[in-house]
Amino acid sequence: MLVTAQARAEEALVTAQGANVLAVVDLEAGAVVGQIAMDGAPAGIALSPDRKTAYVTRPEGPGLAVVDLATRTVTTTLALPGGPLGIAVNPKSGVVYVADWYGSRVFVIPADGSRLETEFQVGASPSGIAVTPDGATVLVANREGDTVSVVDAATLALTRTIPVGRHPFGLTLDAAGARAYTANVTSNDVSVIDVAAGTEIGRVTTGERPYVVALAGNRGFVTDQYAGTVSVFNLQTLTSVAAIEVGDHPEGIAATRDGTSLVVANWGSNTLSILDAATLKVTKEIPVPDGPRSFGDFLR
Repeated sequence: MLVTAQARAEEALVTAQGANVLAVVDLEAGAVVGQIAMDGAPAGIALSPDRKTAYVTRPEGPGLAVVDLATRTVTTTLALPGGPLGIAVNPKSGVVYVADWYGSRVFVIPADGSRLETEFQVGASPSGIAVTPDGATVLVANREGDTVSVVDAATLALTRTIPVGRHPFGLTLDAAGARAYTANVTSNDVSVIDVAAGTEIGRVTTGERPYVVALAGNRGFVTDQYAGTVSVFNLQTLTSVAAIEVGDHPEGIAATRDGTSLVVANWGSNTLSILDAATLKVTKEIPVPDGPRSFGDFLR
């Protein structure tokens, strides 16, 4: 009889800025199962296409750390200028994009993290980055520019600049790459973008200081930093559904692979809140090291 090994429980990779670690959390067990030390106040995170490597920005390094998730070791560190914060990986090429919070540029780094290959210009204080599933287009939220830059991944040329709400920070694409969503920090709303048309097609009101958007089923979920809530809205009608109380200063949020749960990193209360996507209830609170941010792609 053939017996298959039990699949690894879904993990959250939590950048704990105050503790200077990347914490590995077993979501099923509800516990931290590993900690990987790294200095520089780790904040942003993205995963390689095969989900075996994590790339972590260190704004106070400043620089980038490359982590082998099988051995849970930092294999490479790369010094970067400015303030590296937002990060994304091209799903086709594995190229890493890092936003310079203090500049108007995005760094381009090969998958091995060995060097700063080049950079391209965007708007003021770039933060969230997303790449379309075909790897052809990079979108960047420019917090101080109140815009989203659309960049051709092959030529690194700016193809469009899209006005959105005030101070867009987190930027999320749907699975098809058809719509993008920005969390607009000071206008307390989410801009909905038609990527092909390159235009904003709607706004959704959120709680105070929205940070990041996650998608599950037919709903969007937005962390509201100052409200201590997650705002929920309908993706078709763009109307508000609910506000769920979570921990203090929720920041990073992501949906599990099966879309049944949302994982929220609460920066102020040092916890992860697990939300049921159907009932909109908090089902679990998991203690994590100090200052969890998990700004980016942090579930595997």
